[in-house]
Amino acid sequence: MKIGTPKEVFEGENRVAMTPDSALQLQKLGYECAIESGAGAAAGFSDAAYEKAGVEIIKTAAQLWKAVDVVAKVRQPTDTELKRMAEGQTLISFFNPAGNSEGLELAKSKGAHVIAMEMVPRISRAQKMDALSSMANIAGYRAVIEAGNNFGRFFTGQVTAAGKVPPAKVLVVGAGVAGLAAIGTATSLGAITYAFDVRPEVAEQVESMGAQFVFLDFEEQQQDGAATGGYASVSSPEFAAAQLAKFRELAPEMDIVITTALIPNREAPELWTKDMVESMKPGSVIVDLAAEKGGNCKLTVKDEKIVTDNGVTIIGYTDFPSRMAAQASTLYSTNIRHMMTDLTPEKDGKLVHNMEDDVIRGATVTFEKEITWPPPPPKVAAIAAQKPKEKAKELTPEEKRAKEIAAFKAQTKNQAILLGVGTLLMLIVGAFAPESFMSHFIVFALACFVGFQVIWNVSHSLHTPLMAVTNAISGIVILGALLQVGSGNWLVVILSAISILIATINIVGGFMVTRRMLAMFQKS
Repeated sequence: MKIGTPKEVFEGENRVAMTPDSALQLQKLGYECAIESGAGAAAGFSDAAYEKAGVEIIKTAAQLWKAVDVVAKVRQPTDTELKRMAEGQTLISFFNPAGNSEGLELAKSKGAHVIAMEMVPRISRAQKMDALSSMANIAGYRAVIEAGNNFGRFFTGQVTAAGKVPPAKVLVVGAGVAGLAAIGTATSLGAITYAFDVRPEVAEQVESMGAQFVFLDFEEQQQDGAATGGYASVSSPEFAAAQLAKFRELAPEMDIVITTALIPNREAPELWTKDMVESMKPGSVIVDLAAEKGGNCKLTVKDEKIVTDNGVTIIGYTDFPSRMAAQASTLYSTNIRHMMTDLTPEKDGKLVHNMEDDVIRGATVTFEKEITWPPPPPKVAAIAAQKPKEKAKELTPEEKRAKEIAAFKAQTKNQAILLGVGTLLMLIVGAFAPESFMSHFIVFALACFVGFQVIWNVSHSLHTPLMAVTNAISGIVILGALLQVGSGNWLVVILSAISILIATINIVGGFMVTRRMLAMFQKS
């Protein structure tokens, strides 16, 4: 069988559904590959590169649709493209089945099998085919770059001879794939980053990336924030009002706002109102990644960049992945290739459309002259959202003081017990050991006690870096042990020899570990 990719006809679309690398992988599955001439040019892939990868170059789109058994493309097909399909032919593409009833009917009448990439179910096995996540990841990254291009200031704070530059404050609304990508990018650029999501279970992910999660003091956020598959659900009017009140509080302080909130098969919720825009500082930037579905910002204009009367720039572009066409094409073509791998269980170049498979069934919207959308729930449960940890209660100054006193008393008690046990042990040893031995034994006991207290109270994550620092302490131990080796007492000599051995191992090991750690940060 042959799989082919036509040139995208949507204006401004630079992506392509097949790259030379993905074509090589498809050929390993037993397929022949074809592409319309010039289809990859906007993404930086020449016809010559495809030919080198063994891909057939077909001059026109009409010829390509007629010549292949499977068509892979990016954008929702036009009516003209769907009319070119033949019975039994398979189309893999973004399709928008929820808002494309005419396309569904046309594909059904043609007897075509349509796999909509945005309908891939959110289960663990299907993550490699999740094109929505792949494109959202790029969109989140690009949104921050676009915001920086229009911001006109540093993201990171600086202290220079010419004065102090404060860091930018960035708010990301929605902590899905696009939101997390935006958070990671903004944080890495040095901005103070805040993030909000109706699903409090994502707070740990947000905080692990160096951002501060914005909590609402509202009960619903702890209960109804997550819907099936990890997507956000529709909020109640009360929760929405509390959410907007929090955003109004944050708006005057934010330099950049990136909104990513979407609910499947619905218009984007309005989260950033006109009065919030008016309260923002001149020069601030809003990037609305939900612009294609109506926008999270009231003033967003789809596919345009506007500047408000108070100097706030609002960006409503819907083609962020296309603005990074080479990277987006590479990721999307990999998603397609993984889908083809599932459709080719024998790797013999023969497509098997198994409607019993959760992933294939979930993504298929027309099959055997029937509309199969919406799909039934997958037999395998969607990726489970973790239950949020309860937000730590803020302690009052009196409570903090009481907690510190209690901890101090507990620590004092433990140390008193240890000192008591040590004193008793020394009295017992002193009753039987010679007087010359006791001075050495006291030094040994104190060294053990101090060493235990120093190491035990260090966080486990710091033990490896600490090893390099304690080499100096180990050196002191060796010097002390060498001084004691000359003692005439055989027990002191043995203890000194053991001390030298252990300290030497610690020094050598510390240098070896430190060297390995430094090597990890060296460029090859």
